[in-house]
Amino acid sequence: MHLIFFKMKLAYPNNSYLVKTQLHIDVPPSDLKGFLTGEPAAVSNAARLVYLSCRTHGFFQVINHGVDSRLIDEAHMIIDLFFAMPLSKKQMAQRKVGEYCGYASSFTNRFSSKLPWKETLSFRYSVDPQCSNVVQDYFLNVMGEDFSHFGGTLSRYCEAMSKLSNGIMELLGISLGIGESYFRDFYKDNDSTMRLNYFLPCRKPEQTLGTGPHCDPTSLTILRQDNVSGREVFVEEKWHSIAPCSEAFVINIEDTFIW
Repeated sequence: MHLIFFKMKLAYPNNSYLVKTQLHIDVPPSDLKGFLTGEPAAVSNAARLVYLSCRTHGFFQVINHGVDSRLIDEAHMIIDLFFAMPLSKKQMAQRKVGEYCGYASSFTNRFSSKLPWKETLSFRYSVDPQCSNVVQDYFLNVMGEDFSHFGGTLSRYCEAMSKLSNGIMELLGISLGIGESYFRDFYKDNDSTMRLNYFLPCRKPEQTLGTGPHCDPTSLTILRQDNVSGREVFVEEKWHSIAPCSEAFVINIEDTFIW
């Protein structure tokens, strides 16, 4: 299946990309409260906003998404605890060459200049019943029993994101007029990657980027931002910022969806 909303073609930046953008994209949030309860007018309005956003730039935001705010706060606390640990502790989960799971910091081996200035932790999540403990097992195996609560909290967060992604797939199907079950059924047995990003302070920010321009080769990204701006999208040969919204998740249509 190759159905596309939006495709970007990017190269890693020259110096002109380091200029702070003055342009902004207004992304009206799609309110999912009525959509989740099946109210026809709310479903129609949410589908309309999603369709317009995907045709224009490939991003939209959702509010009243059904994810417990207490779980979000708990996950944020776990993330803060992990990245605040000494480097030696974080390196217990060091990413191995050729693998995508694990801890990594500033991918200096990939670039000679304008280095990504960040730390990440990535791990797998699956809805397969035989893999129901995959997140908890990951933390137990690489970090030890003292970190079992990390795995428990982030496993529940991944479950919530998987449930939300099913709803987003329904909304995408409705917005294209092909029915709510089309994408939902195709993706219901999904495998996903959870990535935690931490953008630490830098003494020479003019020589670095947080995350450089890129396209993701997957289908859907659900992004939870904090209150620090920095997310940008490339539209009509220019970069536009997307202001963070504390109540929203940002949804990004990826390369698998091709128009």
